[in-house]
Amino acid sequence: MPTLEINDAVLNYRLDGENSRAPLVMLSNSLASNLSMWDLQVPALVEAGFRVLRYDTRGHGQSSVPPGPYSIELLATDALQILDKLDIKQAHFCGLSLGGMTAQKLATLHGDRLLSVALCATAAYMGPANLWDGRIAAVASGGMAAVAETTIERWFTAESRQQLAAVAHIKQGVLATPPAGYIACGQAIRDMDQRESIRAIGIPTLVLVGEQDPATTVEAARFLQGRIPGAELVIIPNSQHLFNVERASEFNAALLDFLRRH
Repeated sequence: MPTLEINDAVLNYRLDGENSRAPLVMLSNSLASNLSMWDLQVPALVEAGFRVLRYDTRGHGQSSVPPGPYSIELLATDALQILDKLDIKQAHFCGLSLGGMTAQKLATLHGDRLLSVALCATAAYMGPANLWDGRIAAVASGGMAAVAETTIERWFTAESRQQLAAVAHIKQGVLATPPAGYIACGQAIRDMDQRESIRAIGIPTLVLVGEQDPATTVEAARFLQGRIPGAELVIIPNSQHLFNVERASEFNAALLDFLRRH
């Protein structure tokens, strides 16, 4: 896959869709995943007439792992500079979890570059700090295996863990995440507080959440909707954190409905 030199990182990306004049949707991955987490969205988006730009967040997938800690603003700057390097003037932006935190910051600071923003399974604040310090310490001492099982339990319902073939692939992605990248991005999440700044978002906004998500809850999604003027909220039933995989059809339908209207 092609790469771009952005700030102090080399970021891996993929562009799908042959129509260079089609509107573009940019997708940003969660913590402990990579751009393949969007595999079930790309065909639907391309078939609907969009181009799709995916990338591995710094410290993840095939992107490089510069020394941390990172910040959410740095991750948003990475996304903006990908658009700049590829000469993309405007895009729809969809991020999940960490990607949704990046999306909030990008929409707050550079909303003129976005046609719309979709905030999926995410929150404006993810305290308390000691929760993240515990996960960071676990990965520092035991690698990604120390958090892989609990991560999958947060991401998928028990039924999906037993029946969904994609879960094994996602778990391999968790285990393959560079520990230093997880730690540096975990520090960014730990130190983030966008509860006030998101009031400045002035572009069409969709908030998507899994009904049973134990990490970024429906309550957190309602908070985002309440703080962002005109934001829409969609709750996907019978799903947890990685609901774009767990309930791909419902997720795709909600996202495409939003994108077509904006």
